[in-house]
Amino acid sequence: MNLSLLAAEGALFGIANRGVIIFGVKVYWYAICIVCGMILAAYLSALLMKRRNMSPDLVFLLFIVCIPSAIVGARLFSCLTDEGLGIGAFFDFRDGGLSITGGVLGGVLAGFIVCAVKKINFLRAADCVVINILIAQALGRWGNFFNGEVYGGEVTNSALQWFPFAVPISPDHYNWDVGGIGGFSDPNATWHYAFFLYESIANLIGWVIFFTLAWKTDKKPNGIFTCLYFVWYGTVRSVMEPLRDPEYILNAGGVPWSLVFSILMAGLGICAILVLLLLNFRTEKAFIGSRTGDSSALTAYVPAYKDDIPYYSKVNMYGDKYPPEPTKEELAAEREKRKKERLAVREARKNGKDGENQ
Repeated sequence: MNLSLLAAEGALFGIANRGVIIFGVKVYWYAICIVCGMILAAYLSALLMKRRNMSPDLVFLLFIVCIPSAIVGARLFSCLTDEGLGIGAFFDFRDGGLSITGGVLGGVLAGFIVCAVKKINFLRAADCVVINILIAQALGRWGNFFNGEVYGGEVTNSALQWFPFAVPISPDHYNWDVGGIGGFSDPNATWHYAFFLYESIANLIGWVIFFTLAWKTDKKPNGIFTCLYFVWYGTVRSVMEPLRDPEYILNAGGVPWSLVFSILMAGLGICAILVLLLLNFRTEKAFIGSRTGDSSALTAYVPAYKDDIPYYSKVNMYGDKYPPEPTKEELAAEREKRKKERLAVREARKNGKDGENQ
């Protein structure tokens, strides 16, 4: 498929199996899926922050820093672990090569630094953001479908050659006009297990479970949902990675790096959960919640800036603690009042200086 509006030097606008052309620039469906996943994750993170007694405006700060860091981390990890790339190809982003594992590590590290600088509880903020990476990854995997990549071994049984269980891969799937969709009409296409879809579904299931739990509970300690993400995603990738087509396994130096880091993520996630539970038991005499004091990890409101004032909200678990949001008229009156107060202070200072001069 290739529907294009031709210009003097080629297509100005168009739609093809692997992407769209906008003002002569090819934009891949892969990139569109990833960007849409980021936007959706940002919205859900802001919603969960509001639910869990934090300012949703914090998401803007975190994502402004974390998304570029995640992209750099994804590219760096891919270049270091893909024998076909190498560090010299780092800036050739349009040639492909982004590791989700590297992206997660880069984004989380950047988030930790931001929270440290802003003096925000990192684990509390991470619980609202990290689990939503799962739905971004679930959507992003469909970009692999449009590219005709991230699939498993060949399916030779004709009874199993149906989508979405399997996916037809054209020998020419890297062609702009063919991609993954072109495999359905290519008689030379071979059917493979649709691992991109399996992983997408697994990530979606994990997101539904963790988002629901995070929405409903406010018990100590913070960080449990962050660790659960690493356990879930590390486990999913540990299962999927060895079964993928060898072409898409990052194995520089003969080491399956994505598999290694996936196992580490799952293992360290489990260890971190145990540590959090033990530390909570040590201080609160309970693994979850508290027997000695406030059982909630969300009592204090976390502002995004100095004058950030919480107001009543049905979404916020603690919304009934706060006053109703003022109307536009009340806000205008408050601004006018502050303006008069500032003018009065300036006038008093002016009169004081004039008196000293006399």
